Amino acid sequence: MAENVVVLGSGYAGAGAIKSLEDELDGGVDLTWISKVDHHLVLHEAHRCIRDPSIEEQIAIPIEAIKSPATRFVHGEATGVDADAREIELDDGSTVSYDYLLVAIGSRTAFFGIDGLREHALTLKSLDDAIAIHDAVTEAAREATREEPARIVVGGAGLSGIQSAGEIAAFRDTHAAPIDVTLVEGLDHIFPNQDPELQGALRKRLLERDVGIRTGAFIEEVEAGVAHVGEEAIDYDVLLWTGGITGHGVVRTLDIGQDERSHRINAASTFETSDERVFAIGDSALIEQNGDPAPPTAQAAWQAAEVAGKNLLRAVHGQPLQRWTHEDKGTLVSIGEDAVAHGVIGMPVETFGGPAARFLKKAVAARWINDVAGPARAARAWSDM
Repeated sequence: MAENVVVLGSGYAGAGAIKSLEDELDGGVDLTWISKVDHHLVLHEAHRCIRDPSIEEQIAIPIEAIKSPATRFVHGEATGVDADAREIELDDGSTVSYDYLLVAIGSRTAFFGIDGLREHALTLKSLDDAIAIHDAVTEAAREATREEPARIVVGGAGLSGIQSAGEIAAFRDTHAAPIDVTLVEGLDHIFPNQDPELQGALRKRLLERDVGIRTGAFIEEVEAGVAHVGEEAIDYDVLLWTGGITGHGVVRTLDIGQDERSHRINAASTFETSDERVFAIGDSALIEQNGDPAPPTAQAAWQAAEVAGKNLLRAVHGQPLQRWTHEDKGTLVSIGEDAVAHGVIGMPVETFGGPAARFLKKAVAARWINDVAGPARAARAWSDM
């Protein structure tokens, strides 16, 4: 009887692992893909929908355009995993059995126990989230005036926060809308723990686009219309929170080694977990890399997925597993129509913007779309990236 390999999740890790598995499959394995949505979202471009929702056509790729006909797709949300019975429980009450499971379900937004934040803030983890942000910004701008502009506050100045603030500013400029944009970061610098040259380049471009920046004080409490930042109360009409990630709720049901605080699964560089039948990858996992976890980035998930797919099949056949080592190929950050590149392999300059950075940002998105859905879809998406 064929072994049933199940991949849970349709993000970068899940979609990439499916492609890797399909490339390596033989007759002794049946492949099942489970996702609560019927598409793969190119999440690192989802912020573009804040300015123009029509871009969803380019970045939401139907599952059927990715998988092979032989791969079984189950459209449903996982609510629990019984590792003893090797069963995944779905929200409709049904179950899916597995012999080997790859958890690639991604992460959820972390609210860190900040009073009122979950209730009042928007987040950016899905296509629906991006459209909701667009709608909220549009409505706030519609009700604003030049004398009393709409106040949009973005909490968290990591990649998602910076790119979202840039898109909101671009929406404002495109529509000549009365909007003030403020980016709030609790640590002393935007894009924390990154190279100071990169931080400075991003800060410069945000300020040029009239994005206010407040650093060095955390959001401590949120009420309707007011965010308490340190000792200051900042009024807002729309609050977007991008300040961190935590493990998906279904992981808490899985009796497996995981971080007690974040509920992300502890995984070796082979993606093995404390259960020999369960592997983990992407944001749902803390993948060991010489004593530190791999970064929770699209780049890392993309790289790891190819090895994870191969390792699942090696496990099925009792073969030695390959260790994965993350290779940082550089950082690309968009700010509206502009972009900043840093540490890109093969480039003579460490940090740069302008046409070259914009081209690289577009090329990375197009390459990923090509990898999962083919050159025709990548070509159609090019102009919107």
